[in-house]
Amino acid sequence: MMTAGNGERPLRSVLLTLSVPEPALKTLRTEFPDVLFVVPGGDTDNEGRYREAPKPPTADELQVADAVIGWNIDTESLAHATQLRWVHAASAGVEQFDAEAFRGRNIMLTNSRGVSAPNMAEHVIGMMIALARRFPSLVQAQAKREWRDDQTHREVRELQGQTALIVGTGEIGRAIAQRLAAFAMRVHGVRRRPEAELPAGFDAMFGTDALPEALAGADHVIVTLPDTPDTRGFVGASAFAAMRDGTMIYNVGRGPVIDSAAMIAALESGRLGGAGLDVTDPEPLPVESPLWTMDNVLITAHTSGATPRHWERLGALIADNIRLIQRGERPRNLVDLEAGY
Repeated sequence: MMTAGNGERPLRSVLLTLSVPEPALKTLRTEFPDVLFVVPGGDTDNEGRYREAPKPPTADELQVADAVIGWNIDTESLAHATQLRWVHAASAGVEQFDAEAFRGRNIMLTNSRGVSAPNMAEHVIGMMIALARRFPSLVQAQAKREWRDDQTHREVRELQGQTALIVGTGEIGRAIAQRLAAFAMRVHGVRRRPEAELPAGFDAMFGTDALPEALAGADHVIVTLPDTPDTRGFVGASAFAAMRDGTMIYNVGRGPVIDSAAMIAALESGRLGGAGLDVTDPEPLPVESPLWTMDNVLITAHTSGATPRHWERLGALIADNIRLIQRGERPRNLVDLEAGY
């Protein structure tokens, strides 16, 4: 893992390659007057309005940048950024970054994990309630002016007293666990180091090698894992075989973590009681996918991370990391480039 001792000079130029609300940009410039915050193409358009979508950075802008904040930095841009010390990913996932190049140049990479945890946790709760109470079928019935009572009475379930298994116990997983307590559910987790201290909201923890045992006792399986070589296909055919009939699955991590073909087979066989999918593999989900027409599948098109408070949290994280780096200290959310998160 990289450390924060990556050069002694302070940050002088920070390149922002994503849309930044004017108040957030003003706050950063006010707090750090000695740092030049560069928005490619300028802060405003020809009519003086804030530019929502910055232009691609120029070679000159990249060459003097000590830091880049954005969704990605491609190989060509990285080559031009000869002074680069730190990159902050606007997302929690960092699979889009060239980890080998970062290691070779001793560039720090931080991510935005935790920024969207509260709203993503609410999103999961919403999907759980929607599928347990058969909302998708009821919405379809409403569109057809159909009073769907008898069948729905036989299909609904309660969350109270059931067991939720959260696969991936980072910021998002912990936020979900804490909220599930309000529904009087048992909450179990799966992570690489199960022996570590049990996070708040969890009743039990399993290691990744004990996934089949953990799945066998779950009514709801919530996947929050990032996309790394170790997690791709982690929930596959053997995992679905280990689940009890009627188990619900939800994915707000990354689509490739779940084997899509195995999941579809489990849904079609009745092994799975339903699926709440904010992410899919591939994305966008092809129009011919059978998932679109299954009445026990809820697809939310990678929207769980959306929140009006995004920049409130992201701006605070960026500011905190600038302070830490300027003091020569380790920044928050430093990515382990070997592990990929």
